[in-house]
Amino acid sequence: MERIPEVSRLRSTELRLHALFLQGLDGDAQAYRAFLQATASHLRAFLRRRLNRWPDEVEDLVQESLLAIHNQRLSYDTGVPLTAWMVAIARYKLVDWMRRHARRDALTEPLPDEDAFFSSADADAGEARRDLGKLLAALPVKQREAIVYTKLDGLSVREAADALQMTEAAVKVSVHRGLKTLATLLKDAL
Repeated sequence: MERIPEVSRLRSTELRLHALFLQGLDGDAQAYRAFLQATASHLRAFLRRRLNRWPDEVEDLVQESLLAIHNQRLSYDTGVPLTAWMVAIARYKLVDWMRRHARRDALTEPLPDEDAFFSSADADAGEARRDLGKLLAALPVKQREAIVYTKLDGLSVREAADALQMTEAAVKVSVHRGLKTLATLLKDAL
């Protein structure tokens, strides 16, 4: 029964932050300042839960995350949930911090709640693979294969063209059309 108010609260936070962010992108400095302050609180709670053994590091990571969000603000796709985008940036900053400190701390302290951290990451990755698989299944075969080869497997357009027995131009068109279709599907789902 508590789940519904929590979902409602999260949705409300998403809508409020999204509105402030878009107003800030349109030049409203006061709205952008309010967005950054609210985002700092949101990220502080997220990072505090993960860095309970290093509370002094939380504020530094909040600031690094805010700077990254600010620097990447023009690349944000407004069709994607803003809070998910922000948390992804904070998660990358957290992983970078852990990598920097893992070598130094490896001899003295284990990672905080290592099993929960990695099992959560594994679960998130599994969910992402499942969701991506569902999205890709909605595409025509040529578009799906072109996207998988070039965007997921990292092949060059030439390598993908050889593997798919298509021209390079056909691979590029298939990728472009497939990504456009995926963007539409995601927008419709939200």
